[in-house]
This record gives sequence, structure tokens and C-alpha cells, in this order.
Amino acid sequence: MAQAAVIAREDAPGNKRLVAYVVAVAGATIDAAALRVALGRSLPDYMVPSAIVVLDKLPLTPNGKLDRRALPAPDLAAGVAWRAPRTPQEELLCALFAEVLGVARVGIDDNFFALGGHSLLATRLISRIRAGLDVELSIRSLFEAPTVEALVKRLDDDGGQTARPALHAVARPAEIPLSFAQRRLWFLDRLEGGSGTYVIPLAVRLSGELDTEALEAALGDVVARHESLRTVFPETLGVPRQEILEVDAARVPLVVATVREEELAAALAEAAQRGFDLSREPPLRAQLFALGAHEHVLLLLLHHIAGDEWSLAPLARDLGRSYAARLRGAAPDLPALPVQYADYTLWQHAVLGEESDARSAISRQLAYWSDRLRGFPISSICRATVAGRRWRAIAARASRCGLARRCTGICWRWRGRRARACSWCCRRRWRCC
Repeated sequence: MAQAAVIAREDAPGNKRLVAYVVAVAGATIDAAALRVALGRSLPDYMVPSAIVVLDKLPLTPNGKLDRRALPAPDLAAGVAWRAPRTPQEELLCALFAEVLGVARVGIDDNFFALGGHSLLATRLISRIRAGLDVELSIRSLFEAPTVEALVKRLDDDGGQTARPALHAVARPAEIPLSFAQRRLWFLDRLEGGSGTYVIPLAVRLSGELDTEALEAALGDVVARHESLRTVFPETLGVPRQEILEVDAARVPLVVATVREEELAAALAEAAQRGFDLSREPPLRAQLFALGAHEHVLLLLLHHIAGDEWSLAPLARDLGRSYAARLRGAAPDLPALPVQYADYTLWQHAVLGEESDARSAISRQLAYWSDRLRGFPISSICRATVAGRRWRAIAARASRCGLARRCTGICWRWRGRRARACSWCCRRRWRCC
């Protein structure tokens, strides 16, 4: 290989994927499929390009730099003869593959990952398969059998285990526990003292006339629709719980500040570095920076305990629709959500069961990892539970070891460089662990 370049392409909105472009040395040829397999042996899945395009030469700008705009989109369907599904089960799986991947059609021999699939899309596909076929299927099965034909054989060999119970809205208990993901983030928040490490920023530049009253009302509409945006996490004797606030008590104020263009980057960075008091403060914050009468930048700050990078798209979509409705003097006509995050939390606890039950899913998973980690140095393993006051003791021990502080410092230094490079007008969160 003489040259290589890897970029993140977004040929379809919201579907960003790594694509590699390679140039062979004179007289040699490159097998793109074999190269991808070789990369998969030494790199984690998320770093392996979803497609590899062989070029005669890399396009360059007049300044001698890589011309990203001239790089061709990969032909993800090339190289595999299309075979139609033969059974209703194969037909359904082909349709689900195509829907998740955003392609016109998928044959039974087409490789999910060769067509641009990655771990996040794999999670979506497995969820659709579970719902469509009413079977239990692990993500690992898709990595081991990435074509429809191979996946059907895997389902037949596994005996088609009945799918886990469906997620639906349920009656809420007096106290709603945290999901396991929320427990981790709550613990990290207590460990770091409410820092901004796990705050996800979304900065949007708005040009033209802006109605700030309508925008603030739209923020209220979004918070009213999504319970997770008005959930706080108080604790009793070190055990946290979800407390969903009433809509009127969880209004997100739109803080407006006037700044000059040259001050914008620093103002955005300073605002994004402020953490949340999760015990009493809803996990969404909004600030509007006015650069002029018709030029603004809206900064939304979402704590990771209430969402992730995928959450930004529906958040921005609902806010836009609500703002458009408020400009017309009406409330947004958005349908009620069939389930909320609290419903998912209760479903997760019901599916995984209790650690004290040896037959529960969580007990089996803990036994599996305990066996795999047996023999590791005890200092390398951090096992946190939510049993009573052990949270405080664990936090104290982790703080004394200094590892978390060093890790957080690396994250902040990287964040500073990234902020200056892109002026924070990006959708990205920084993770150090």
C-alpha cells in the first residue's frame, strides 16, 4: 500500500461511517475485503472502516492537501452477487437489514458490516429482529453471522429462544430506581463533584429574526414531552432514585447573554464546563448568545445521565417543531410518547432480576465476568454496587487512588484543544474512560 486516508462520511443524514481510501504501490493490487478482515484482527470494531475504496491516486487540493470533497462515495453493494430471500423469515430479515442500513435492498449474502453497519446500528438491528421475530438474539450473533443466510442458520441452531418481555408503559412505584447506566453516571458525578465532564454540548447558530419568548416556550414543550429532561436524582442514605418533576417545576429558563464574535468560543466553552447538581437540577440547560439583532447561537447542555449523542437529533427535531408551532401561536401537535425512560428502567430491572437470585440474568452475567476476571490484580477491578452506604466508601477509595483525577484531567485538556479548534459548533462529547 502506497497511500491511505480514512474519513468519517455522512452520505445519509445521521448515518456517519468510517470510509478508507487506499492506493496500491506500483504493480500491486489490494483486496479491499481481505484488508478489512486484517484490520478487524488488530482494531476494535468502531475503528474498522465500514468500506475500503481502492483508488489510482488520492485527490489533492491546489495546496497539496487531501481533497475530501473529491473522494467518491463507496459502492457498498459492489462485489457481491445479489440473491433474493427464499423464505418469509429471510424476507423479513432482508427488509430489516435494508431499513437499518438505509439502503434500497439487501440480499441474503450481503454482509451487514460491509454495507456500512457498525456497533450502534447493530444494536438497532437486533432490537428490530427481536420485535419482528419474537426471538431472543445477542449482538454477538450478528458479529459472528453478519449475513441474512448465516443469521437464519444461527436462529435455527439456537432453537429460537423466546424474546424477552416487550417494553411498555407500566404503573410507577413510589420510588423509581436508577437504570444501570444511570447508576454509573450518578456515581461518577458524586466522585467528581458535579464537574462538566459528562455534559454534552450542542451549539446551533441561528441567523435571522428570533422570537426568544417562542423559543423558551418551545423548550418547555420539549421538557414536558420527555420525562428524562425533568428528572432529578435525590438520594436517601446513599441510595439514589429518579424523581420526575411536574412540568411547571422543571421549566428550562433561556439565559440570554450578549457577546462579540471574538468572545463566542470562550463563552461557549465556559458555559459547557459548568456541571449539574443532579440531586435537584434538571439535566438540561439552555443559553442564548446574542451576536447581533439577527445573529444568535443557541447552546443546549444535556447531562449524559439523561441522554447521549444519539439523543441530540430527536431533541433538536422536537425543539424545531415546537418553536415553529409557538411562532404560529399554537401548542405543538406532537403525539405522546408510548414509553418514557422510567418505564425502560423498571423493565430493565424486571428483565435482569435480582443479584440474590442465582437464576436471574444479572446473577448469571456477574458469575460470567467474575470467572473471566478471576486472577486479575484486585487494584485493576472496581466493582460498585448500590447497596446502602457503600457508594460513599467506594467514592472515597477511588478518590484517594488518584486515577479518576488523572483521567479527568486528560479529558479536560483534550476538550480545551478541541474547543479552540472547532469553536464548539459541533455535536460531540468527550469521554476519557
